[in-house]
Amino acid sequence: MSEYIVEMEHIVKEFPGVKALDDVSFNLKAGEVMALLGENGAGKSTLVKILSGVYTRTSGTVTVFGQPVGDVTPKKAQEMGVSIIHQELNMCQHLTVAENIFLGREVTKSGVLSEREMNRRAAEILGKLNIDIKPTEVVGNLAVSKQQMVEIAKALSFNAKVLIMDEPTSALTSKEIDDLFKLIRQIKADGCGIVYISHRLEELQHIVDRVTIMRDGKYITSGNFADFTMDQIIANMVGREIKEKFPHVECEKGREILSIEHLNAGRMVRDVSFKVYEGEIVGIAGLMGAGRTETTRAIFGVDKKESGEVVLDGKKTHIRRPADAIKAGIVLAPEDRKKDGLCTKLSIRENIALPNLDILCRKWFGVVRRKQERDMVDKAVKDLTIKLPNAEVDANSLSGGNQQKVVVGKWLARNSRVVIFDEPTRGIDVAAKVEIYHLMNQLKEQGIGVVFVSSEMPEVMGVADRIIVMCDGKITGEVYAKETSQEEILEYATRFDSKIESKIS
Repeated sequence: MSEYIVEMEHIVKEFPGVKALDDVSFNLKAGEVMALLGENGAGKSTLVKILSGVYTRTSGTVTVFGQPVGDVTPKKAQEMGVSIIHQELNMCQHLTVAENIFLGREVTKSGVLSEREMNRRAAEILGKLNIDIKPTEVVGNLAVSKQQMVEIAKALSFNAKVLIMDEPTSALTSKEIDDLFKLIRQIKADGCGIVYISHRLEELQHIVDRVTIMRDGKYITSGNFADFTMDQIIANMVGREIKEKFPHVECEKGREILSIEHLNAGRMVRDVSFKVYEGEIVGIAGLMGAGRTETTRAIFGVDKKESGEVVLDGKKTHIRRPADAIKAGIVLAPEDRKKDGLCTKLSIRENIALPNLDILCRKWFGVVRRKQERDMVDKAVKDLTIKLPNAEVDANSLSGGNQQKVVVGKWLARNSRVVIFDEPTRGIDVAAKVEIYHLMNQLKEQGIGVVFVSSEMPEVMGVADRIIVMCDGKITGEVYAKETSQEEILEYATRFDSKIESKIS
């Protein structure tokens, strides 16, 4: 009998005009965590979607628990003990924890829904996993990390023996990641095989046993995690050595571009003031809930500001809505790219053109100049190396990293003075991250103001010139990146008082 509970051999998956998987093989043992690694667009999600029944393979064989399986459907995958937790959580926000766990297989007595029994069974499942969540809590009221736990509990309630986790830590804090890893170790000890997809390579050492690496839809290599160095993993993923993880360009500090003065917007933006100059990248650091995203939303006009001023190139700028910010030259690449940054059912061309219709239709009475539109799209795709079969495919069909590039690319056609990035590298691979860093440096060299929010401290220290630290809606520290440490930033990030300290001369 084979030692593997999952064996996928010579898998091919073709979409119209695209071969997403080309002769890929993959296997998984019981009681192990297998990291499935690769750049965005490498084929990782396509492979696990075949295993979980979302896609049907074009050719190849799949064997689960020693039994060859034909075309897999989501229902058949569940019956075989295969569950997948997607990066975008699929929870019904208005329902309780118990109702989400038993959605589609509700417990009834005499034809009547038995909430008491569902709550009892849900409490039993949660208790077994040492998850401290009440079955009666409404999922929409839970933190993202807690919703992640409920997803896992739901998956295991089907007696899953194969659990696929796609970017499970992308929106979690360090403490929440530690809690998730404890749960993963427990599930692993119970004999469940876990397929773990992540671009946060630094976290692999804590839970991973083996790795399988893919590139451009092909299998590259696999083996014990301990037998690879991090440089070897990255080189196999991207097909080349990445010499600089955080490329940095030194520029002469120029004149002031943006000044935020005493900005207030709700509880999470309280008397925020900072400046941005030509030739620098300003990073905004802090723990989750510090008010970083809320600050960017208030500047961009998404959230109404109660008081304060935005001064751009020495002139007060009245921003009441995002359209005002865009017209003035302040643009935002938002944290949730699918919800706020893209129209996923529109094509790449339409997504890039949409916020630029004033340029494309100028003096043409509302008619889009198609040649200028094509040139604009082609330039964005080339400059950002967006991987796509053609510009007419839906944005939803792209990998996470390429979606992020489209979000950024649509603003490059404008003569923007300030570009704000909110968690620009969340959920994208190492090589795509470096491309985003190069883009930031490119904007910086052009004299464009760059502000970016990041939860990854090494990233904000490696990319930014100056770092603003927030805690509880206020700025509590300001430091030069090359003169600070993670410990100092963390100290400012946990300063829950009104004292503000600046090390900027």
